[in-house]
Amino acid sequence: MNIAGKTIWITGASSGIGEALSIEAAKKGAHVILSARNKSKLEDLKQRLEKISPGCATIMLMDVTRKEEIIRSVEAVTKTFERVDILINNAGVSQRSLVAETPVEVDRMILETDFFGAVTLTKALRPHMIRQGGGQLVILSSMTGLYGFPMRSAYSAAKHALKGFFETAALELWNNNIKVTLVYPGRVHTDISRYCLDKDGKHYGIMDPGQVKGIPVEICARKIIRAVERNKKSLLLGRGEIFLYSMKKFCPPVFYLIVRKISAK
Repeated sequence: MNIAGKTIWITGASSGIGEALSIEAAKKGAHVILSARNKSKLEDLKQRLEKISPGCATIMLMDVTRKEEIIRSVEAVTKTFERVDILINNAGVSQRSLVAETPVEVDRMILETDFFGAVTLTKALRPHMIRQGGGQLVILSSMTGLYGFPMRSAYSAAKHALKGFFETAALELWNNNIKVTLVYPGRVHTDISRYCLDKDGKHYGIMDPGQVKGIPVEICARKIIRAVERNKKSLLLGRGEIFLYSMKKFCPPVFYLIVRKISAK
């Protein structure tokens, strides 16, 4: 599928992978609906996208943890656009805290953003996609959605949950011509660690050394868009993280030996 001329709705578009996906989609000739909570960052991004392709971007402010905002946003988008061809559920927050130190309230905060936000938006938009004859759902999970990792308990749980939910959705929505692509990034060079939550539910505020060494976000976005165009069911992105997944799958003792010693950061 060529995404030129398609309407793509991207959550978490104000930074990181979401921002890079928006730029890549605009370069490919798509119209991009930009959603996040930070209005000024979205306005700045829209200005940059307009230089790439005039009229290619629309801002839809939305907090994915608030159901009423999601419903209002879906109503506004479906009134404005005849079609939403692709929904990219990218909004999320990471974590840097130990299981023993993290109150369940912080766990719930992470799950509300990373799991229930994507589920709520997808369920709200699903009837519209069915009426228009189909569409594509793109889900940003994580390599920690395939295996556990220190200091990521709730984050990993949310990403595992996305895998289970949307693999099931792919089976159920196939007859409605709604396709699903699950993306599992490892470390990507973004500011995600600065804005992840610590044990108190506050921003961690530190750029992890491992994050700095992650794959460039532009390459990540390019590969995701290519996977969408090819209608891939899943995409693994990373370096050592993919090796760990292989070890977890084919030689679990080696996986556990490595992960117990690896830096959680």
